[in-house]
Amino acid sequence: MADGADNKTHFGYKQVEKDRKAEMVADVFHSVASKYDLMNDLMSFGVHRYWKRFTIECAAARPGMKVLDLAGGTGDLTAKFSHLVGETGEVVLADINDSMLKVGRAKLHDMGVVGNVSYVQANAEALPFPDNHFDIITIAFGLRNVTEKEKALKSMQRILKPGGKLLVLEFSKPQNALMQKAYDFYSFQVIPRMGSMVAGDAESYRYLSESIRVHPDQETLKQMMLDAGFDQADYVNMTNGVVALHRGYKF
Repeated sequence: MADGADNKTHFGYKQVEKDRKAEMVADVFHSVASKYDLMNDLMSFGVHRYWKRFTIECAAARPGMKVLDLAGGTGDLTAKFSHLVGETGEVVLADINDSMLKVGRAKLHDMGVVGNVSYVQANAEALPFPDNHFDIITIAFGLRNVTEKEKALKSMQRILKPGGKLLVLEFSKPQNALMQKAYDFYSFQVIPRMGSMVAGDAESYRYLSESIRVHPDQETLKQMMLDAGFDQADYVNMTNGVVALHRGYKF
C-alpha cells in the first residue's frame, strides 16, 4: 500500500488523495460546462482562437486521417478536424466529463458537424483505443487536469500510429518577470470575479488558475513526453509563454 505522500496529488494548490482528484475536477467542469465557451472568449479576449488555429495548422490533418481530440470539451478542434479529414477520415471527441461531452455534441450538431465524428467518454490515463490507431492526437487545455500525467502521455503514445504526432496545447510559464506579474494579477484577481459574475462560480475559476501554476513548465513537460516514449519532442511558446504548444512525434 502506498504511503501518504505517494497517494497525494495537487488539486490547484491543495493536496488531495489521488483517487479523489478526478471526481473533484469533474465537479469543476460540470459547473462550468454551460458557460465554458463564453468564459474562454472573455478570459482570453478571444486569443484562445488564435492558439487553437495554430494548433490545427501544426497538426496538418489530411483527408482520410484518424484524429483524437482528447479532453476535447465543447469541440472547437473537432469541428475543424472534421472538415479537414473529410468523409474518409474519422474524428473522435473524447472527454472524461459527460457534461462537457453533452455540450460539445449539441454544439457540433447545431453546426452541422456530423457523419465523421464520434463521441467517447474516456480517461486519458487508460484510453480505450487500439495500439497504433490515430494519426494525430490533440489535447488542448486538458493535460493539467489529469491526475497521473505520465500515465496519460504513455497511453497517448501507445495509440498513436508510427509517423503520428501528439499536440499538447496548454497554459505554461511566461518568459519574463513583468508578464508573470501581470498574469498572476489577472489570474487571481480578475478571473475568479469574472467567473462569479458570468458563470456564478468563482471557486472553479480559482482552481483553474491554480492548476496552471502547478502544471509542469515547458522544459519539464518536454522531458515527460520523451520519457513517455515519444521519439522527439519540442514546443512553441505563444503570448510570451502564457501558452505553449508541445509536439511529440512517434517514428
